[in-house]
Amino acid sequence: MIIIGIGGNLPFGSMSVPATLNAALDAFPAYGIRIEQRSSFYHSKPVPASDQPWFFNAVVSCSTNRSPQELLRALLSIEEKFGRLRPKNNAVKNAARTLDLDIIDFDGKVFLDDGLEIPHPRLASRAFIVLPLLEIAPDWRHPQSGKSITDLAKGLSDEDRVNTQKL
Repeated sequence: MIIIGIGGNLPFGSMSVPATLNAALDAFPAYGIRIEQRSSFYHSKPVPASDQPWFFNAVVSCSTNRSPQELLRALLSIEEKFGRLRPKNNAVKNAARTLDLDIIDFDGKVFLDDGLEIPHPRLASRAFIVLPLLEIAPDWRHPQSGKSITDLAKGLSDEDRVNTQKL
C-alpha cells in the first residue's frame, strides 16, 4: 500500500483550499496514480506554530507502477499545477502553501535517496497524518518502528489532538 498525505492552507485562484485538494486528487489518474481509499479532511494548526491559516489535510492509499522517485516527481508536478511555489534552497521552510503532497509510506519499504525519505520522517508525531491514516488503514504499521497506527495515535499529545479536528 502506498500512502500519500495531502494538505494545504492557501486557496488556488478562485478555489477554496478543500476544492484545491479535491481537484489535485482528481488529477492523480492522469499521472498514473490510482486512489484506493481516502480519509476525511482534518483541519489542523500549522506545525510549527505560526500565524498562517490552519491547514486542511487528508491521506489517501493508492497504487501506481511508478518507482518512489518517479512518484515523487509526479507529485511535485501536481503541486506545481496547483500553484505550489518552492523557494530556491527551501529558504522559507514550512511556508503557507496551496498544496503539499508527501509520500508517507511506499509498500512498507524504507527508502532514503536524494532528498526522498520513506516512511515520512515526522509522520509519527503529526496528528494530521496519524488520525486520517488510522481512519483508512487501522491495521497499518510503521515500517521502521513496527508500531501500529493505533499505538501512534495513542502517543499523540493532547495538544496535537485538540489542534487537529476531523471535518
